[in-house]
Amino acid sequence: MTEKPILWSFRRCPYAIRARLAIQSAGIAVDLREILLRDKPDAFLAASPSATVPCLQADTTLDESRDIMLWALHHSDPSDWLAGHDASLMDACDGPFKQALDHTKYHVRFPALSRQAERAKAAAFLQDLDHRLIGQRYLTGDQMRITDAAILPFVRQFANIDRAWFDAQSWPHLIRWLDHFTASAEFANVMMKYPVWQPGQPAVRFPA
Repeated sequence: MTEKPILWSFRRCPYAIRARLAIQSAGIAVDLREILLRDKPDAFLAASPSATVPCLQADTTLDESRDIMLWALHHSDPSDWLAGHDASLMDACDGPFKQALDHTKYHVRFPALSRQAERAKAAAFLQDLDHRLIGQRYLTGDQMRITDAAILPFVRQFANIDRAWFDAQSWPHLIRWLDHFTASAEFANVMMKYPVWQPGQPAVRFPA
């Protein structure tokens, strides 16, 4: 890397959260550019082929969050996150679970679908995660790794739809895993609020 990479991000987006988690774990400094999704700047639209966050401009341009995670960790992996790379579980999160999450969270956009049925689909995935967490702290062992970082932001998003309902379900290991993550310094650091990027403003270093 000849210049500091640029990371276009939106604080609450789970895809952006997991990209920031991996960059933070890797210890790579980037120029973070926070944007508003309702008012995307021209510089961002010129950078991102898909016009979605996160988008990383480095030696190449990456606008898929998992590609950004792997890019960061292939450059530096001091916590050995790649040792816990379960691509199939991440695919299940990004595919059927995320679809059911969206159908539950944004149910007014999908009047032909049953919100309860979609929530049940998401719950089946979460029940599987709870089973995986029996006897271990994280999804691939006793240390947080890339698979946890990739999935946790989406579980958090689902839980926040109706936290009382979520906490009433029979997945104690999942709740413990999620609560430990959301109370961690690592999560607090990636969720710091930054000003919306404007052309010509000083660079914002991430991790701070």
